[in-house]
Amino acid sequence: MSDKPKLAMYWGSGCGGCEIAVLNIQENILIVDEVFDIAFFPCIADFKVKDLKGYPDGYIDLCLFNGAVRNSENEEMAKLLRQKSKVMVAFGSCAYEGCIPGLSNLTTKEATLNTVYLDNPSIDNPSGTLPQPFYDVPEGTLEIPVFYHTVKSLDQVVNVDYTIPGCPPEPHQIWAVLQAVVAALTQGAALPPAGSIIGAGNVAVCQECHLQKDVKKIDRFFRPYEVLPDPEVCLLEQGIMCMGPATRSGCGALCPQVGMGCRGCYGPMDGVEDQGAKMVTAIASVLNVGGAGQDLEKMEQQLEEVMDTIVDPAGTFYRFSMSHSLLRRAKLNGNGHGGAS
Repeated sequence: MSDKPKLAMYWGSGCGGCEIAVLNIQENILIVDEVFDIAFFPCIADFKVKDLKGYPDGYIDLCLFNGAVRNSENEEMAKLLRQKSKVMVAFGSCAYEGCIPGLSNLTTKEATLNTVYLDNPSIDNPSGTLPQPFYDVPEGTLEIPVFYHTVKSLDQVVNVDYTIPGCPPEPHQIWAVLQAVVAALTQGAALPPAGSIIGAGNVAVCQECHLQKDVKKIDRFFRPYEVLPDPEVCLLEQGIMCMGPATRSGCGALCPQVGMGCRGCYGPMDGVEDQGAKMVTAIASVLNVGGAGQDLEKMEQQLEEVMDTIVDPAGTFYRFSMSHSLLRRAKLNGNGHGGAS
């Protein structure tokens, strides 16, 4: 390779959208190609793990790691890339907070495997075979990654220098990080403080959303197919779940602007430890429940009726942040089985 800075990108447990999102920087991808050599990017070229292991420690200048840590291979690669990289970036919601894979923490490893391989109408598996980490065949022993009980975010496995939130990150965020690193490598500019969330704001999505907010009280929540929203009015005040009050800005409120409630993929603002809990607090401010002199029992009944209209509260409030939340995972039968395996 040349003397140009080295760039790596790895795909852990995720959908692959983050890999594609890099292309959304459009013509700036030519600048990336001009400035960087690609040292490891299995999605686009035939790199091998042995190639990565052969690099000196710190050889890679910038690693964009996307995807959660779901299995032993993800963890091994996270540790190896951290060892070989000067700057490690948690790229996208899965690496940042666990995202959709992290919802698996609401159940057990055994229940997940059962649903995928056994109790599934589209599966033909009469012998009830489940994946085995090791399996002996005449040619030798086949090995696949160990499936973990708990999905982790990247920073729960290795030290992370910077985070780019989003599902996937928006092009301006990606370019902001690449520009910062390029400037540091080529012009001696200072990098952002370690631990920074780059390319996003630190106010709520609501503050960059143009929809009119009148602090109306609502009697129930609607699923998107149940109501046609007013395109000029705050979705939450129309009873449509929107995570905007509990979610970091920076996306431009793209979802609310097209009538779809924010799902929370940018994660919480600074100082918020649990995005789901923050959202529950926000909801409490718009519910048409309670009042002077109202009977407490009646008020509790009204509250239960309203909350019953929220389908899948855990999947709603922790869709992107389960692995990073105070909950982290469900505790089943009084035992959270908190270990990796």
